[in-house]
Amino acid sequence: MAIFDEDNPNDNKRLSQWAILLSVAVFVLISVDVVGDYRDGIAHLHLLIELLVLLFSLAGIVYFGRLYYLSAQSRINALRHDLALAHQQAQVWRQANHELIAGLAAQIQKQFDAWQLTRAEAEVGMLMLKGLSHQEIADVRNASERTIRDQARAIYRKAGVAGRSELSAFFLEDLLLPHE
Repeated sequence: MAIFDEDNPNDNKRLSQWAILLSVAVFVLISVDVVGDYRDGIAHLHLLIELLVLLFSLAGIVYFGRLYYLSAQSRINALRHDLALAHQQAQVWRQANHELIAGLAAQIQKQFDAWQLTRAEAEVGMLMLKGLSHQEIADVRNASERTIRDQARAIYRKAGVAGRSELSAFFLEDLLLPHE
């Protein structure tokens, strides 16, 4: 029976943590006992056996600490790989759909013009459609969050929508296939 389960890294992490904790506890307790025994003049063979147990507990700390570290590094490397793959896939999608994206952006701008949005409101509207929060938009535009909220309310009023969801839905509704 294997101690570590390749399919369940969370259990492996917990097992390593408990093994490290147990090894540290044994190390501390044996260290205290060795010091006490040495002061009491206990036989050298007894001290030697306790020192061996001390070394085994130290080896356990190092072994399970290394497993824990390697497991964490493995998870980090897997996440980095997944992120790189997602970034690559997004880049491929953007390149394949460049003309569509450019056309969509032009159509959105035409609708903003039809709603008579100011240039600043149109920029805020585009950033909202991209999913940025009011604070993030304020940071990008070097404005206050209150200004962005006011501009968002003006966009909603001019577009005749109740909020961000309806604004997004206005542009996405016709792009998505109908729900059957």
